[in-house]
Amino acid sequence: MEKRLYDSHMAKRQKIHTESFKNRVREHKALFAVYFALRFSVVMILIAQMLNGNWENVFYCVLSLILMLIPSFIEDNWHIDIPDTLEIIVLLFIYAAEILGELSAYYVNIPFWDTMLHTITGFLAAAVGFSLCDIFNRNENIKFSLSPFFLAFVAFCFSMTVAVCWEFFEFSADQLFGSDMQKDTIINTINTVELDVTRSNKVVTIDGITDVYFPDGTNLGLGGYLDIGLIDTMKDLFVNFVGAVVFSFIGFFYTKNRGEGRFARLFIPTVKYKEAAEAKKRKAERKAEKIKMKNENKTKEDNI
Repeated sequence: MEKRLYDSHMAKRQKIHTESFKNRVREHKALFAVYFALRFSVVMILIAQMLNGNWENVFYCVLSLILMLIPSFIEDNWHIDIPDTLEIIVLLFIYAAEILGELSAYYVNIPFWDTMLHTITGFLAAAVGFSLCDIFNRNENIKFSLSPFFLAFVAFCFSMTVAVCWEFFEFSADQLFGSDMQKDTIINTINTVELDVTRSNKVVTIDGITDVYFPDGTNLGLGGYLDIGLIDTMKDLFVNFVGAVVFSFIGFFYTKNRGEGRFARLFIPTVKYKEAAEAKKRKAERKAEKIKMKNENKTKEDNI
């Protein structure tokens, strides 16, 4: 009897989840089309890389598949509604960074690919920082109130902090594992105090550098001197700054004119208050049911 009830309960739950999934696909056709297309592409590339024995690329593919699950995980478990536009951009960003950037070497072969992604990162990170503060700002249970200006400012600071932490990660990876995440830049001029023979902190300039040679006379053929990562790091921070400033302005006017910022709403996650309340209620009911069952079992044991 109990087994039949359990099977009936599980079948009902499966039906509910299936209908819910179908409704979600119907309501968010563009999102699911992009999601399944990208995941199918990554899986096909994953299989090809496994057959070729390229395990580093296999790692990037697996990492991409995991990262693509994060938006759905956040929506389902934390009751946060991520706008379709933002979620599609995040999925495309992951694909562009990991699959196209790393596996297809777009970072090396396509100029400004890395710059474009860092600019988008600045914009998206500011959107995430803004939405977190906005959620706290609108929560009646939290004593947290910021003006539109400070909301925008915190969003900007959050984005820049993410960018700095990422550059720390790139530098650490290059130093510890011999990678080249901080891409090098060919330059033709050096300004340095290290070449000042008087040791009086005077800047010595060497310009017109066209070739660099090994001690054995071999020409590197770079057409200049190789800057190790500094220019790339500063460029990344600058374009992240641009993206953060752009969204901070958008967020400022969105908050100042609450409800009128149609463009901003495409990028700002919000809390599903109704679903969160229902989830809290279900959790309390399950807890009460467990306590009730525990008390009933204890009563039966005492009677025995």
